[in-house]
Order: sequence, then C-alpha cells, then structure tokens
Amino acid sequence: MSQVNISDNFASKFGNFALYFWRFSRPHTVIGTTLSVLALFLISLSGQLPSGFNISLSIQQYFGENWSLYTNQILGTWLACLAGNIYIVGLNQLEDIEIDKINKPQLPLASGDFSVQTGRIIVIVCGILALVLASILGKFLLLMVATSVLIGTCYSLPPIRLKRLPLFAALCILTVRGLVINLGLFFHFQDTLFPRDNWQVPTTVWAITWFILVFTIAIALGKDIPDLEGDKQYNISTFTIKLGKQAVFNLCRGILTVAYLGMIGAGWLWLPQVNLPFLIISHSVALGLLWWQGWDVDLESQDSIARFYQFIWKLFFMEYLIFPLACLWQ
Repeated sequence: MSQVNISDNFASKFGNFALYFWRFSRPHTVIGTTLSVLALFLISLSGQLPSGFNISLSIQQYFGENWSLYTNQILGTWLACLAGNIYIVGLNQLEDIEIDKINKPQLPLASGDFSVQTGRIIVIVCGILALVLASILGKFLLLMVATSVLIGTCYSLPPIRLKRLPLFAALCILTVRGLVINLGLFFHFQDTLFPRDNWQVPTTVWAITWFILVFTIAIALGKDIPDLEGDKQYNISTFTIKLGKQAVFNLCRGILTVAYLGMIGAGWLWLPQVNLPFLIISHSVALGLLWWQGWDVDLESQDSIARFYQFIWKLFFMEYLIFPLACLWQ
C-alpha cells in the first residue's frame, strides 16, 4: 500500500472519528457550556469596569499585561467544563443505548458508529480530565465540576438512575444548568481573576442565574416530548407520559414566557447597572420568536417537536450572549 493511500485512510478514519465524537458530545450542550463560561466571565468582568465604559472600546486596554492571565484561565475553565459536559452526556448514552435506538438512532452508540468500549474510554478520560483540570485551576471550579459530575452520575447510572423519576430528573438538570454552573463560575472567576473582600453575589449574576434556572425547567420538560415512544417502551417515567404532549408543550411555553417577562421586570426594578432599552428590546424579540416558532408545531410529528426543542436551545444560547452585552453596554 502506498504512502498516499495510508495517509488518505488515516485522514478518513480520523475525520469519521471526529464526526462521531462531535455527535457523542451532544453539540447543543457543548455550545451551551461554552457560552456559559464566556458569559459568566463577561458578567464578572462588567463589575470591574469603570462607570461609563464604552463597549466599542477594547476591553484589553483596561487590563493590558493581565490579558494573557485572563485568556489562559478562560481556556482552562472551558476545557474543564467541556470535559465534564462530555462525561455527563456520554454516561447517559452508555446507559440508554437501547432507548436511543428508538428515540435518537443517529447517536454513535445507538447507530453502532462507536463501540461500547470506545464510549466507556471517552467517558472515563473526560471525567478524569475534568476533575484534574478543575483541581489545578481553582477550588471553586473543582467544587462546581465535581458537583456537576456527581449529579450527572446519579442521573444516569443504576441503581440510583434519577432519570427514571420525572421530578428528580428535572431537578438534576435545573440544579446543574441553573445554579451550580452560574454561581460556580462566578465564584471561580472572582477567586482567580477579580479577588475582592466583598463576596456578595451581584444582582446581575442572580438575574442570569434565576433566568437560566427557570429556562432550564422548560428544557428539562421539553426534552422528553420527542422521546415519548422510547421512554414508554423502557418504563422511563416522564411528565410527557403522565400529562400528555400538549399539556407539557403548553407548560414549557408558559414557563419560558414567565422567564422572559421576569427578566424584563427585573431590568425595570432591580438592575440599574444594565442597559435597560437593550435588555427590554432583546428579550421582547426573543419572546416573540418563541411564540412564532411554537405556533404551528405538530405534536404528532417527532421531527416538528425536535425542531422546536432545538429552537429552545438556541434561545438558551442567545441569553448567554445578550445578557452579558446588556451588562457591558452601559
């Protein structure tokens, strides 16, 4: 075999592995984790900037020689959180192979693109990497990552397997995404980059934490709507099975509406340090898009439900972009 053929074969195998690994990592969760790290850094940073800061100016000019410290810390934090994320979603796939053959046949373990052994190796390596990196970077990051990994393990792994119980399953998701990640990242950045005597959590951090907490309730409920058939066949109790698709769909839309109206109200009453016009307009547009996208969802079509669920994740991503911008754009 020629050297060219060997190289082409290696490139093809590496390309396939990278594609399967990307699917295995559940891209929407990777994007959410990435944006949460960036957002909490920017929100923490906004509390350090001088009054009247102009967002059009480079943030770098305010920190000069410390910029490399910030970028290294952000990169390391992101890698630790990303590894923890892949551990959690990977473990869930290892335990749900038969269910995913019905609900998510495109996933690498369900489709056979990855062997179970490959999945186990990835999960073990990512779990160890997450904890090692976090322990090096800071005590609050280690506490955050370890807590997330522990909850993720209890969510998927028998005999506890909290995902069997709809209330506890929802609590696992909203606790990690809503409370642990947002508060954990804030305390981590305060401890490592912006140390101060006053450790009081700013109202901006509480605002994004409570918004994401409420938003994640809708995500936790909505994720089971397209998975009804597989969950029912393998006796996974969910709110969709108990209440029906229409009720859960309406509940999700209602919860998200409350989240957006709550953030707009918080801007009026509680957040003098944010750009109020931008906050109100951006969240009003997002709320309008939510209702527009949900208007003609066909609850009998798994593809239609899945598209709407992915749109909810896009709104989730958007919040981690627009709220830090509202904090910086004073």
